[in-house]
Amino acid sequence: MTIATNLGQIQQRIGKAAERAKRDAAEISLVAVSKRMTADSLREAATAGQLLFGENYLQEAVDKISLLPAEFIWHFIGHIQSNKAKTVAEKFDVVETVDRLKIAASLNKHLAPLNKIMPVYLQVNIGREPQKAGVLPEKMAEFAEGVAQYKRLRVVGLMAMPPFSPEPENTRKYFRKVRELADDLVAAHLLTKDYGLSMGMSGDFEVAIEEGATLVRVGTAIFGKRIS
Repeated sequence: MTIATNLGQIQQRIGKAAERAKRDAAEISLVAVSKRMTADSLREAATAGQLLFGENYLQEAVDKISLLPAEFIWHFIGHIQSNKAKTVAEKFDVVETVDRLKIAASLNKHLAPLNKIMPVYLQVNIGREPQKAGVLPEKMAEFAEGVAQYKRLRVVGLMAMPPFSPEPENTRKYFRKVRELADDLVAAHLLTKDYGLSMGMSGDFEVAIEEGATLVRVGTAIFGKRIS
């Protein structure tokens, strides 16, 4: 199937999941995860109306960004190294993976000369997996308070990757915990009531939507298997 066909099917599934949750599908954005995909594949997606892309690998992303139209919207969804924060600040519209104060400080510093305010998501390690990045849930309030000092960063929500399961329903409890954590941060005046939740991927995005996701990150279901 073509990328356009895949995108159409995913949008239909987003709509149905939103309907089940009694939500407006317009509240939910699809981030096309385009790592390892060619610029031509992204152009094909754009022809079908998809302009929001998520990239994990910085140099690969920079190469693609230079080839593609200015109206594309770029989310950085990978691990950020301190020495790459300048490039992330320059090239991306949104960062979804802020998980250390050192990175927040570095982004803030490099955004200043650009006169740029960047929306960011705080990454939470909701499954407490040692191999994954992210702040532990019980430390998120303290972390959010720390990030709030950096005036070039606008914290818009939380991002999470639950433990993988071949059964999507098994991820529901984690998505629910992310939403509950966000509500706690609202109560503590560390998030606004209209916060975003970036959670859910190709295998479980419908469950994520039912539990409050406002961004779903889908790659394989759009582009097919990646070339590693």
